[in-house]
Amino acid sequence: MSDMKYLIISMRPNQWIKNTFIFAGLLFSRNFYDIHLLTKVMAGFSLFCLAASSIYIFNDIKDIKKDREHPDKCKRPIPLGLLQLKKAYAASIVLAVTALTGSFLVDAYFFIILSAYIVIFTAYSIKIKHVVILDVMCIAFGFVLRVVAGTELAGVSTSNWLIICTITLSLFLGFSKRRQELILIGHNSQNHRKVLADYSITFLDQMIAVATACTVMSYALYTISNETITKFGTRNLVFTIPFVIYGIYRYLYLIHQKNMGGNPTNIVLTDFPLLLNGLLWLAAVIFIIY
Repeated sequence: MSDMKYLIISMRPNQWIKNTFIFAGLLFSRNFYDIHLLTKVMAGFSLFCLAASSIYIFNDIKDIKKDREHPDKCKRPIPLGLLQLKKAYAASIVLAVTALTGSFLVDAYFFIILSAYIVIFTAYSIKIKHVVILDVMCIAFGFVLRVVAGTELAGVSTSNWLIICTITLSLFLGFSKRRQELILIGHNSQNHRKVLADYSITFLDQMIAVATACTVMSYALYTISNETITKFGTRNLVFTIPFVIYGIYRYLYLIHQKNMGGNPTNIVLTDFPLLLNGLLWLAAVIFIIY
C-alpha cells in the first residue's frame, strides 16, 4: 500500500493541470458541448496525464542524486528512497506503454503526437534540459504538442494564433521557473542543474520581459484579427484582454515580490486572485464565443 502511495505522489497529479491545454482546440472551435468530441478529448487528457507521469518518474530517477541537494525536490519519494528504483522504472514503463496503447485505440494521429511527446521528453530528461535556452524551448514545445493533440481529437485544424499564444505563454512560465530555481538554490544551482550556471537573473529577466510582451501582444492580435472576428462573428473577444494582462502582471508580482515562480502549477492553484482571474477569463470567453 505504501508503494502505491509513493508511486502516486511520484506521478505528480498536481501537475496534470498542464494537460488542460488539450481542451483549447475544443473550446475555441465551439464544440465544447459536443458530447462525442468532449469524451474523446477527455480520454486524450487522461492518456496525456499517464504519459506525463511516466516522464516525471523517469526524470526523478535520472536526477535522484541532484534532487537530494534541492530544498524542495529532496522531499520526493524517489530521492528519499521511499520508492525503490526498480519499481519506479517499472512504473514509468507501464505508464508509457498504457498511454501509447490507449492513444492508438483512440486516434492514430494522436498516437503519433503522444509518441513524439514521450520520445522528446525522454531526451529532455537525459540531455536537452542541460542545454541553455533549448531546455525552456523544449518545455514550450510540449505545450504545443498538447494543443495540437487536442485539435486533432476535436477534429479541427490548429489555429496559428493558438500555437503562437501557447508558445509565448509557456516560454514566459519556463523562464520564470528557471529564475526562481536560480534564486532558491543560489550558489549551489549548478550542482543541482548544470544548465543554471549558464543563466543569470539579469539575463532571465530580459527573456521574461520579451516573453511577457509577446504573450500579451499575440493574444491581443488574436482577438482583433479578421480570422477570429469572422470565425466567431463577434469583436467582443477584445474585452478578455484585461484578464490576460492582469494574469501576467499578477504572476510577475508573485515572482518579483513574493519570490514565487518555481512551480507554476502550485501558483495557479493556490493564489486566489490568479485563480479567480483565470476562471473569469474562461467564463468570459465561453460567454462571448458561445
